[in-house]
Amino acid sequence: MGSNLAVKASEFESTVLQSDVPVLVDFWATWCRPCVSIGPFIEEIAQEMAGRAKVVKVNVDEEGDVAMKYGIMSIPALVVFKNGQEVDRMVGAGPKETLKAFLEKHV
Repeated sequence: MGSNLAVKASEFESTVLQSDVPVLVDFWATWCRPCVSIGPFIEEIAQEMAGRAKVVKVNVDEEGDVAMKYGIMSIPALVVFKNGQEVDRMVGAGPKETLKAFLEKHV
């Protein structure tokens, strides 16, 4: 399951840490059912928040170094970065409204 939101380790700094708007990073994997179930919500939130925030996905199997750097132990893990720093984290799936509100409070 490909995603246009996918970010590689080599792009993480420029896309996430140097962003001038808050960034929601969805740490996920293809074998994680809850991760896959919230995938469509993440895509919709990305479109709805465009211009005010960014949304990206990091596949923990492909980008293990990034996941390790941020201490991702359980997925899905949603992490909000602002001005290059982690400002909030939520582990587990939820309804779209919950996921969107989690990001919106940092915008």
